[in-house]
Order: sequence, then C-alpha cells, then structure tokens
Amino acid sequence: MRILIVGAGGVGTAAAAIAARRSFFDHCVIADYVLDRAVRATEATEDARFVAARIDASDEDAVVALLREHRCDVLLNATDPRFVMPLFRAALAGGAHYLDMAMSLSRPHPDRPYSETGVMLGDEQFALASEWESADRLALVGIGVEPGLSDVFARYAADHLFDSIEEIGIRDGADLTVDGYEFAPSFSIWTTIEECLNPPVVWEKDRGWFTTEPFSEPEVFDFPEGIGEVECVNVEHEEVLLIPRWVDVPRVTFKYGLGQEFIDVLRTLHKLGLDRTEKVRVGDVEVSPRDVVAACLPDPAGLGDRMRGKTCAGTWVKGVRDGAPREVYLYHVVDNEWSMAEYGSQAVVWQTALNPVVALELLASGRWKGSGVLGPEALPAEPFLGLLEEYGAPWGMREQ
Repeated sequence: MRILIVGAGGVGTAAAAIAARRSFFDHCVIADYVLDRAVRATEATEDARFVAARIDASDEDAVVALLREHRCDVLLNATDPRFVMPLFRAALAGGAHYLDMAMSLSRPHPDRPYSETGVMLGDEQFALASEWESADRLALVGIGVEPGLSDVFARYAADHLFDSIEEIGIRDGADLTVDGYEFAPSFSIWTTIEECLNPPVVWEKDRGWFTTEPFSEPEVFDFPEGIGEVECVNVEHEEVLLIPRWVDVPRVTFKYGLGQEFIDVLRTLHKLGLDRTEKVRVGDVEVSPRDVVAACLPDPAGLGDRMRGKTCAGTWVKGVRDGAPREVYLYHVVDNEWSMAEYGSQAVVWQTALNPVVALELLASGRWKGSGVLGPEALPAEPFLGLLEEYGAPWGMREQ
C-alpha cells in the first residue's frame, strides 16, 4: 500500500507515528501547506518509507498530480472539514481510495434551523456515491474516533450483543485539564465551534433526521476508568447521520461532555459573531472571525506536556437480549500521560489518529473491502476491534 496523508498537524503527525510501527505499507507521503511542518512529521518517524511534500489541500489538480507522482493507492485526509470536498473529489479523480475523520460540512435550514435539517453532514459526499461505486473505489468516511470507533462499536453491538436495539447514544467525556490556561480546547477550535454551535441532529425512525437547539437535553453520564460523572449535551455529529444507514435502530443521539464554562465561551463567541467563517474587513485586510479565534488560542497538538487526565469515547446501547432488557457502554479510554510518553501526542489527538491507521491496515490486508461511500458501521466490526487490541489500545465494555 502507498499512502498520501494530507495534513501534518497533530492528527496527521500522530497517524504517521502510529503507522511507522507497522509493516502494512511501502510508502507514505506526508503533505501540508507548510512544507516545514510536513518535513518535521516525516523526520519524527525516523522511517525511510515516509517522504514530505507541500500541497494546497484546496487545489484538486495539485492533489491529483501528487497522488499520481507517488502512485498512491489511498488518500488519508487529516485536515479540517473545510477541505473534505476538494480532497474527496481529488482522490476519486486520482483513482485512489479515500479516508477521512470528519465529513463534508452542514448548512442549517434557512427558516427552521432548530427543528428541520438543511444540508446535513456528509450530504455532499453521499451525493457522489454512485461515482465511487462506478470507479470501484472506496470512500471510507468518518473513521476517526468519533465518528469512527464509535460507529464500529454500534455495528459490534448490533451483530453480537442485542437481538433488537431501542436506542444508540454516543457519549464523549473527559477529565482533562491544561496547566497554565483558563481556556484551551483539546481539539481544533475551528471544528469544535462548527459541531457545537450548529443545530444538533437527532435520528428517530418515525421522524427521520431532525434538529434541536444547541446544548439541548443535558444528562449526567458516568464515564469509566475514574473519569466519573460529566454533564453531556446534544451536539451535531456524524454518527447520527451514519449509524441509521446501516444499523436498524429507532433513535440515535450524540452527546458531548463540554462543561458549563466551555458552553458559556461558545455562546459568547456566537453572540459576538466570532464563530462566523465569512470574512470581514479589518483595516486593509479581510479575515474570518473564526480563524482569528483559532489563531489566538494555543495549538491543541502542542498542549500535551501541559495536559493531565483521560479522555473517553464510547457508544451506549439500549435494547433487548434473550427477552431481557440490556444496556451496555462500549468505550475507549486514553490517558494523556501514556500517549505523551509512548508517542509524544496528546490523548485526544492520538485517539483520533489511531483509528484511520487501523482501517488502512485492514484495507491493505483485504479484511475490509468495498466500493462507494461507506461509514465504518457498513463493515464488520470484529477485525477492527481485534486489530485495535494488537495496536496496544484495548477497548472496554460495561453493563449499565
């Protein structure tokens, strides 16, 4: 397998470090708009299979040329969601398979944003599914940790743990703190603003997809391995759009443990218009307010030495097994101290980067295969979870 990783930020760099310990590929290009960043990520692997390149992720022709120059079989998109569609189209045009960890962007309903969906996450990608099928190429979308591993858990539960499912809820929580900062998100603030301030989507079989107010339906969820109780709220996320396509389930939600202070900051940004992506004129230049916010905050990839605690991603499932009610929580916990010591990556970044590498190895071995635009739950869960254990990243299950 020959791989092109686009994006040498925290996730792209962590993915390269994880892949460097495996033998399933022959060649990997790490490409970034800032060449020095790609070079640093490449050199950190100390592996001759990696080479660096400069690329503008919005330039489809340049991406196609880079794929062909290096004869790459697959493109792993490790950029933010703004670049999903150009990279998605470039992979198809370049004859490569495609993986991402976040799907094409949504746009709220113009008149009823908090009750009806507009353009949903992934709609633009699914609209091209027939072209991927005709080309006999696979676009495996949403294969990070959430979405990604959470979707694998949903498929595993449906296949092995329940006779029928009543509800699936993705629940994400952490007890992470960052020394020296009053406010320092552990993941891209650009993406965090996008998913937290957009209208959350809920799936109900008798209604289809619909939306609610941001931060709605708060609940306290008890996370495992010492994290404890965290208040979680509805947030827009890909799992709600993916799971019902392949798993028979009456209701799907995604709730994120943000904390009241984080919610208050996001609401303030929204009130001030600082969450906007449309550029505004400041003196002689035009800038995106959201880009300014991101530039003013520390790079999450560089916070690892200051972070303490654990992060947990998981899937709560309620249903019936052998005639009796059952609830389980399938989860994956990463301790920041461990991920920093082992890989030099902070926990949230490393946890996200791990899963596309596992998926790449499954594709290289033929244990996962397909064509078209597929989510992780479209493929068998057992090979993924088994390989996850082999990577030294065990998952857990708790009866509720």
